[in-house]
Amino acid sequence: MPLTVSAPAKLNLFLHIVGRTSNGYHQLQSIFQLVDLHDELSLSLHTQNSIEFSCSDPEIESPDNLVVKAAKALQKHCQLTVGARIHLNKKLPMGGGIGGGSSDAASALLALNHLWQCQLTIDELADIGLSLGADIPVFIRGRSAWAEGVGEQLTPVALPEKWYVIIHPKVHVSTALLFAHPELTRDTAKSTIRTDLAALGHNDFEPLVRKLHPDIDDIFNACLPIAEAKLTGSGSCIFIATDSESAANIVKAKLNQTNPELTTYIAKGLDSSPVHNQLNIQT
Repeated sequence: MPLTVSAPAKLNLFLHIVGRTSNGYHQLQSIFQLVDLHDELSLSLHTQNSIEFSCSDPEIESPDNLVVKAAKALQKHCQLTVGARIHLNKKLPMGGGIGGGSSDAASALLALNHLWQCQLTIDELADIGLSLGADIPVFIRGRSAWAEGVGEQLTPVALPEKWYVIIHPKVHVSTALLFAHPELTRDTAKSTIRTDLAALGHNDFEPLVRKLHPDIDDIFNACLPIAEAKLTGSGSCIFIATDSESAANIVKAKLNQTNPELTTYIAKGLDSSPVHNQLNIQT
């Protein structure tokens, strides 16, 4: 019987770049907000020592997929002689800054820890996840969080309930190019931990993304008469925060009326990840 778990998306409610380390890594401050949009993973035991991976999207059905890398990293860490069959039902847009690939990998680690009876702690799983990507630990820990460092220093936060309109521009934004760009702001002043930054903070990537990608800038301009829009992560998805589902529906309807070509989603903010509930993980 396959084990099925969700892999939720996230929003960066703000993202400040506050400096760089001596080895060149960018130091960040952000708030990760989990939302109820998600991919879905189905996993089952494989008696052979192999990982069989399939995906609803053939373009990412590859041995290089982060899900496969996560499974093999856990398998190696625990020195296992069993494997797994994993199917990813891909629903989240790729390359949008909402953490789809990182969340998929995190849910794979959590589910395989359960399926393989590894009995690793959340801290141990987060360390394995961090070796694969800076956004993976927040999904493993499964809480909306204040983030510092490269995004791995996490403090859970309780956020006011919000509903979000998320717009996917269908534009690929290169994170590597943005981090290397000479015009990227890297000296935003550090802030103390205050959840009101969720509303007052900004995204240091946004001006550069809008300059490099006119299609994304056009969407920001289309949002202006309706509500304030923000970029999540290093793009390309844009979001608008509202106080209720009905308000989110109104914003979405207005956007689709004036810009029917836009791909929009409505998502509720979550304080905790559904995969923790599905696997009965106590944190």
